Amino acid sequence: MIKLLIYEDNPQLREGLTMLIEGSEGYSVLATFKNCNNVVDEVEAFKPDVILMDIDMPGTNGIEGLKLIRQRNLDVKVLMLTVFDDNRNVFEALKNGANGYVLKKTPPAKLLEYISEAASGGAPMTSSIATQVLKMFSEVPVPAGGEDYKLSDREKEVLQLLVNGYSYKMIASEMFIAIDTVRSHIKKIYEKLHVNSKSEAVAKAFKDKLV
Repeated sequence: MIKLLIYEDNPQLREGLTMLIEGSEGYSVLATFKNCNNVVDEVEAFKPDVILMDIDMPGTNGIEGLKLIRQRNLDVKVLMLTVFDDNRNVFEALKNGANGYVLKKTPPAKLLEYISEAASGGAPMTSSIATQVLKMFSEVPVPAGGEDYKLSDREKEVLQLLVNGYSYKMIASEMFIAIDTVRSHIKKIYEKLHVNSKSEAVAKAFKDKLV
């Protein structure tokens, strides 16, 4: 059972998300909130597996809420709910430890898939958001002579697919390997690049011309 907290100030969307998730086998909504004013205490009290976090909320917003969560808890998975053109907020969320970035208009079945992927250690990202993020990183100045992280050819192939926005399932299908093998490759990539998330790995891949 994947246990969730939802932070969303729009009552209709909050109710809709709750009904969708509660009505799906294997998911449970522990509580919902309209802002992050008491987010640290709430996360501590409910101990969710995944948090769906709106970015733009009155009071303490999603970015500030994320920062507060990460000061105390590095394990809970936080999926940011966003709109297509707020790339500045997406970048801020990325820097502060978000595990994924999902459009509010994401189809229900896909949203559940994203939640499941985040809970299992993935980093789901709506393709249009991934495009925005990759564009931002492509504009970052590249230092001369990227560092050699001693990635194997197989690891470079996995990293390239991550950069292309592939999910763990898509990488497994593309490379004809098991998802556990994908996870093993990605764990080694993270260790070699000294990063903790897909977003950081993609950023370093761009900055140091690894792909």
